[in-house]
Amino acid sequence: MNFTKPSPQEMVQVDRSETASPFWRTSSANSQRENSTKAAPPERKVVGASYSHADALKFDNLSISNSRPHTPPNFSRHRSSPSVTTHTPPPTRRTPNSYISDSSNAWNAPDEEESEEGDLGYDEDEDEFGLPSIASMRRKGKRASARKGHDPGGAQQQSTRNGLSAPNLPAAWMMDHGDVADSRAIPSYPLPKKMEGKTLRPQYKDILRDPANSLHLISHPPVPAGASAKELEAHSARITRINKFKKILQASTISLPDLRDSAWSGLPSEVRAMSWQILLGYLPTSSDRRVATLERKRKEYQDAVRQAFDKGSMGSTGAVGAGMAGKGSAPSTKGGTGRGLDQAIWHQISIDVPRTNPHLELYSYERTQRSLEKILYVWAIRHPASGYVQGINDLVTPFWQVFLGQYITDPDVEFGMDPSQLPPAVIDAVEADSFWCLTKLLDGIQDNYIHAQPGIQRQVSALRDLTARIDGALAKHLESESVEFIQFSFRWMNCLLMREVSVKNTIRMWDTYLAEDQGFTAFHLYVCAAFLVKWSDRLQRMDFQEIMMFLQSLPTRNWTEKDVELLLSEAFIWQSLFKGSKAHVRQGSNVFTGAVNL
Repeated sequence: MNFTKPSPQEMVQVDRSETASPFWRTSSANSQRENSTKAAPPERKVVGASYSHADALKFDNLSISNSRPHTPPNFSRHRSSPSVTTHTPPPTRRTPNSYISDSSNAWNAPDEEESEEGDLGYDEDEDEFGLPSIASMRRKGKRASARKGHDPGGAQQQSTRNGLSAPNLPAAWMMDHGDVADSRAIPSYPLPKKMEGKTLRPQYKDILRDPANSLHLISHPPVPAGASAKELEAHSARITRINKFKKILQASTISLPDLRDSAWSGLPSEVRAMSWQILLGYLPTSSDRRVATLERKRKEYQDAVRQAFDKGSMGSTGAVGAGMAGKGSAPSTKGGTGRGLDQAIWHQISIDVPRTNPHLELYSYERTQRSLEKILYVWAIRHPASGYVQGINDLVTPFWQVFLGQYITDPDVEFGMDPSQLPPAVIDAVEADSFWCLTKLLDGIQDNYIHAQPGIQRQVSALRDLTARIDGALAKHLESESVEFIQFSFRWMNCLLMREVSVKNTIRMWDTYLAEDQGFTAFHLYVCAAFLVKWSDRLQRMDFQEIMMFLQSLPTRNWTEKDVELLLSEAFIWQSLFKGSKAHVRQGSNVFTGAVNL
């Protein structure tokens, strides 16, 4: 069904106050490193959303163990032919400088051959950042196992991923490389395999240059024989809708109001990537400036990656962005190699990326994880006010998935798609575009991730008040059971409901969010209210423990696009009724400082 945006109404500001988020880590990474030489390091809190019911209830127990995997990026590169249906060998390692220089020229020559591994100028046992390579780790583990039948330094650690076991590491390795982490498990990744009906578009070079070129490649499958009248109508409506978007996007100057109005009811997958980039302000509306803008922004991102991960960086030279001078540099313990990484930020990212969408094959491949790590690390050090916060790793995945799909004949890339078999220029473009669109998104919700996370605090309190207006019985029941809204809705605000619905359904939600004014803030609040009220009857029959268990594991696994559209339509109704209403102001102990627009 189609909806139009609500007319602008009077926005009301309400003063409210709330305690600081229990999820925020108050001590800085630098202060913790300085104190580590004097006393035992204090327990470090996880920053951001909880991953389980126990985490939500026991805020004080959210800590990071130094024994978690710590995997720096290995910029493995492999040039392949345009076809991605062939089996390819594991990629060779490259130096950061050659990696970046090749990436900068990849748009014009994506099929250029790699240099030989023998030309590399770094230690065979180290990767391009001076950290132990995965291959050397495995060799050392095998030699240690053959030499001794037991761990000479104590208990060995073994990690498993996707059912595959990683070799145990001796304690001697952990001592040699203790500047990164006390222990580091060897990651295991799925082996490259033949694509399952996923083929690189032959015209991918044209799409790299200008996404509008993909509009000419849209083909409409024929109607199946014996289709019913309803199926024929749906097929015709889809073609009409795609043609409508093509007309908007092929204009010399794209009309943003027309694009927003049409995108509210959902975007066809064929036009979604370009539409998102325009709605976020990443691509200009003028077709004359589009090609130059893409080249400039992609090069700027590659330069930022080179600065952040330069093997020879020391002190402030390894940081990107103002305010990062001298922060987080890690001198080498071998050969004088400079790390240049902020260890606190990198450690958390290296923990979160491997468990991002673990149920989807696309995110289990090393090439995908390396790209996500680079995107998140560069963003974090360019935004020192917030840095990396747990939950941001989820927000980058819809961009990565949508932008990758525009280069593949089948845009459903969650399974049967190994990114390492694509030309490097394609992955570089997907990575850069995802970074800039993530930056545009987070610019609008930055106060959700700065110290004390005031944006989330305001939204959680506003959700409590809005729920009392919509469903008073539910609000009273939650209060009688001593259920605090922050215990379950903090994650809804921090991760934008991405832990509650699938990535595909999140992508459909974001179509509407991008079409809405303040979609990721104001409108998201009403979506959360509609989401909570949807389970009202069940929740009112539960006690505290049952409520918390239910809200941490909602039955949304089988939700379809229709379920999401129903949720969005209900949120639109609540917004139409309560946006700008003064009646939500509640007197008493619930008053808090801060401006909230309902």
